Amino acid sequence: MSAGLILAIDQGTTNTKGLLVDRSGSPVFRTSSPLAIVSTVEGFVEQDPNDLWESVQTVIGVAVQHASLASERIEALAISNQRETAIAWSASTGEPLANAVSWQCGRSTAICRRLAFSADLFRRRTGLPLASLVSAGKWAWLLENCPAVQRAREQSDLHLGTVDSWLISRLTGNGKHLTDLTNASRTGLLNLDKLEWDRDIQPMFSLPKEAMPALKPSASNFGTCETVPGLRGVPILAAIGDSHAAMFGHAHFSPGSVKATYGTGSSLMALTSALEADTTSLARTIAWSAEETTQFALEGNIPMTGSAVQWLGEFLKLSDQSQGVAQLSSSVGDAAGVYFVPAMLGLGAPHWDADARGTISGLCRHHTSAHLARAALDAVAYQIADAFFAMQSAAGMKFSELLADGGATRNSGLMQFQADILGCPVLRSSNEELSAIGAAWLAGLELGWWKSLQDLESIGQNADRFEPRMSEGESQALYDGWKQAIANVLCEKTI
Repeated sequence: MSAGLILAIDQGTTNTKGLLVDRSGSPVFRTSSPLAIVSTVEGFVEQDPNDLWESVQTVIGVAVQHASLASERIEALAISNQRETAIAWSASTGEPLANAVSWQCGRSTAICRRLAFSADLFRRRTGLPLASLVSAGKWAWLLENCPAVQRAREQSDLHLGTVDSWLISRLTGNGKHLTDLTNASRTGLLNLDKLEWDRDIQPMFSLPKEAMPALKPSASNFGTCETVPGLRGVPILAAIGDSHAAMFGHAHFSPGSVKATYGTGSSLMALTSALEADTTSLARTIAWSAEETTQFALEGNIPMTGSAVQWLGEFLKLSDQSQGVAQLSSSVGDAAGVYFVPAMLGLGAPHWDADARGTISGLCRHHTSAHLARAALDAVAYQIADAFFAMQSAAGMKFSELLADGGATRNSGLMQFQADILGCPVLRSSNEELSAIGAAWLAGLELGWWKSLQDLESIGQNADRFEPRMSEGESQALYDGWKQAIANVLCEKTI
């Protein structure tokens, strides 16, 4: 077998990872670069687009050096990325016009409320709830509030895009303005039936048509790298949203397969045999796409899971926030009746209440910080369960297991509790870089390294299995307590 590597870039919220993948489909080298999140006095959440680009350049440089020392050629670049984060830049210079509006930022809530009369049409066409999560509202906010963005529009010098578009533009020397269908499906502008920008939805947000990127399948040629030493002439053969890439990386390709990615926030995705009918509690989306195939899915998005654990660690002034909470949690057998609803950014699927706010309930005199820590980790599992059960109902099927990936899955206690609450096995991927792996595999299909999904099934699916241990009565009682805690924070006080 001849040598060759694919460099997969996984550009996330808090770091950028680089992964070199060989022809066996396995990672042979890993590197990463941390990223800062900017929280403004208005409560906005932003990131500097140049910081995103610099972090990508950093991991590329390290990966290229490793490949060179190993006398290996990088044959393709693949991109997976944080989704919904909205960026505006100059079409002529390629320079950003404002900070990127993070997917976590709720600044476009007022715009969504202004368009509430079109919420049903919006959901039917795009598969998404009309909520501040979608990129369209974030771009609309930039156009309404940022003079530099307004000037660029007036001068027909505006490019709008998600992180994949931004990176492709920078990598190709501002030569390409493209996005893939998975990232497009999270903007609130893609017509899922036609797989094109919706002509009625886009004007609702007053977004100029010429500023939008062209649409491409996830596995396709996005141009060649021209700006980074060591990668000049290397084709970009895959771009895909990180949650979608993780679904692909699990190598379970049959309808009814469902996974949860445990990150800063969490995303559940269930593959469907076709585009599902309209549903109010979940998103309909594209799992991935190739030249002749579009795989549809149901998705449930949760704004705060890992970030809620980190927040609690900061609140408790722990030196290592997330790990400190995990250690505290493991010192008690359960939360002893404490429930923590981390709705600091509102509630996502299946509740979709932007006005809900976080609460801690059930506190008694004997409770300690350890019980609160356990409640924070339990809340991750409860929120996943809310979306999981809603997906079962919408898909009209009972899921046999949950595929799990992401940093928080390293906590075996959390995985066991998740299995107990769901009442089904949880399969924890043994690969911690599943988003990067999924993107690399898509690029490998383009290269012809693998001929079909069946080839990938044979090299994937390595997982640790967690079986339910709790009695059905005990798990149901705990979950009933959670549902009551959720009911108390919902604005309409209903579930």
